[in-house]
Formats: sequence, C-alpha cells, structure tokens
Amino acid sequence: MKGPDSIAPALSLSAFLRALRERQSPAEFGLAAGARRRTPGLRREEVAQLCGLSVTWYTWIEQGRDVSVSASTLARLARGLRLSRAERSYLFEVGGKRDPERPGHSDDPPEEVLACVDAIDGPAYILDRTWGARRWNAKASRLFAGWLDADGEKNLLRYIFLRPEARTLILDWTSRAQRVVAEFRAAVTAYSDDPDIRRLVEELRVGSPDFERCWETQGGLAREGGERAFDHPTMGLLHYQQVSLSLAGWSDYRLTMLLAAPTIRNR
Repeated sequence: MKGPDSIAPALSLSAFLRALRERQSPAEFGLAAGARRRTPGLRREEVAQLCGLSVTWYTWIEQGRDVSVSASTLARLARGLRLSRAERSYLFEVGGKRDPERPGHSDDPPEEVLACVDAIDGPAYILDRTWGARRWNAKASRLFAGWLDADGEKNLLRYIFLRPEARTLILDWTSRAQRVVAEFRAAVTAYSDDPDIRRLVEELRVGSPDFERCWETQGGLAREGGERAFDHPTMGLLHYQQVSLSLAGWSDYRLTMLLAAPTIRNR
C-alpha cells in the first residue's frame, strides 16, 4: 500500500485525465456524438477502448485511486487520446514516470537557447539530465578549476566526487556534496530506468566512498538556490547567490547562475 504522499500525484493525474476526456470531440475519434450523451467529451469506456485498457482500470486511474500507473499505461493514454507533445510531457510529469518515447538528442535545446549563458553577468552553466555541463560562460570557466576550464570530463557529480580540486574550491565541501547528491536523486527519480543515469550512479558508488555514503542516506531535495562560497586558487574567497531554473520546453535541462552576493553570514 502506498503512503499518503502518493495520493497528491494520483489526484493530479486524475484531474488531468478527466479534463482531457471531457474536452475531446467524439467525432474526431470516429464516434457518433449521439443525443443521449449526458457529459461532454468521451465516455470512460470509450477512452479505455481507444487506449487499450480495461474500463475498470481506466476508471480507477481517473478516480485517483491508490494504484500504480506504469509508464507503458501512460504511453497508451497519450497515444489513444492523441496528446500533443506538451500534453504528453505533462501527463508523464504528473504521473511521476519517465516517458519511454522521450525525444532524443535531436530535441536538445537549440544553440540560441544554450547561448543564453553568455548574457549572464556571473558564472553560469547549463546541465543536462545526467548533470553533464552542456554550455557555460567564461566566468564559469574561470571559477570552476578542473571542471569547466579545460577539455575533458564535464559531469558535475564526477567533478565534485572524483576531482581533488573540487574539495579545495568548494567551501564546506562535505555538506555541499551531500546536498548535491540529494538534489540529484530527487531530479532523476522519474528516470530511474535510464541506462546513462544508472551507469553514472554505479560508477560513482564504486569510485567514491563519499558518494556511496551520501547515496545510501536515501535523501531527496529539490534543486534550489542559496548562498555559495568558493576558495579559488587565484581569485581568493568568493561569495555568490545561486539561482537554478529549468528551461521551458526542455525539462531535462537546468540553468544555474551564480550572482554576486555579500559575504556569507555566520551561522
């Protein structure tokens, strides 16, 4: 049995499916509108038939019952109801699953979107779903010695846990590293079957006892901003306010900006 925390996503999925069903035109699916329809849109049994599901199962999902809805079921609903790309993306988001037909590399953000980092007055970078840096500006390159200042590995987690430069650059490395792992775990929950993410996690668990310890705590936190401090080998002590945003239309990508901030207060 699921806990109380599972109910809210189920109700969100329920509300979305009901809204989708009620605004569909029966004629668009080759169904007679009929004078005896008491509700707008499609009937539940019609949605079930269009999507290859049993009427009982679809009814339970739309009612928000405490059931586990698989990614394949969501895919059937998306195809059967002929959802747009945005509607399909939202369906999987509220369903808490990774879309098995998620667009690939060709649907990455275009160059003009990635280039937004150059307009930011402070270190800025864009991470993909595995937290590999896809674009960064010159200030980020100067700040992150050993990560963004040279050719080679660009994954943020590998940098933090496998490169010695990170431990001296990032102030309070231990607590920051633990929080980063919790943020990553929360970010990839819906992509637990992604082979790239699974390989990354296993590599880090083997290669870094610190990552293994943080991962085993089972913590999960939303990626958010806050005060960040660095002890740079040439620029000295630096303080920033971090702001992180998802890219609209490319939910796998995250823009992080480090903006000038006053000295961090003592706690």
